Amino acid sequence: MEISRRTFLISLNGLMVSCAALTTAPLTAAASENKRWGMAVDVRKCVGCMACRAACKSENNVPLGSHRTWVEEQEKGLYPQAIQFYLPALCNHCKKPSCVKVCPVKATYQRPDGVVAVKDSSCIGCGACIQACPYGARFVDPIKKVVNKCSFCLHRIEKGLSVACAENCVGRARVFGDLNDPNSQVRKIIDSHTVMTIKQESGNGPMIFYVGLDTMMGGV
Repeated sequence: MEISRRTFLISLNGLMVSCAALTTAPLTAAASENKRWGMAVDVRKCVGCMACRAACKSENNVPLGSHRTWVEEQEKGLYPQAIQFYLPALCNHCKKPSCVKVCPVKATYQRPDGVVAVKDSSCIGCGACIQACPYGARFVDPIKKVVNKCSFCLHRIEKGLSVACAENCVGRARVFGDLNDPNSQVRKIIDSHTVMTIKQESGNGPMIFYVGLDTMMGGV
């Protein structure tokens, strides 16, 4: 595991999370006209099988030794009351992505549907976006020498398909969809559960919402 990804969580007993229910704006008719892709992750269902990581690498031809998504193994508390759980992680496709702001050549950009992507033909591999990302979700492709990251499987969602990691999740822990659609499964999950986001205090406005994380962190 790369050091940058290990710092995705501050410490074993100090996971930094925020209640997204306090920051998620209600849907409006105008907002519903446009898609806003996002994901809900139920940590209670994740079994740590890494099928998501394998599916992502295969689907997106991710280089050996690098990952667009990964799963953190977490522990909370002390024996005999310690608990263990798995935390799937990826680019949060934030509302206000800090990576976009710092890119000197505008290779990193955000689409109208919220997906944060990288234009390979423009990227110079300077690494400014890697330093700006609070989630350790970016890396320099050792072959192409440009920055690589989760793209929410753009080639799939533009064809009406789901992202590879969610489609291959054994425990159905990951649910992908349109956050602006009140009838989408992901929207219903967020609206009917207590959800938390990672490093909300960064000001980026992460769009990956975790279900069950409050129970895991507060149940000891």
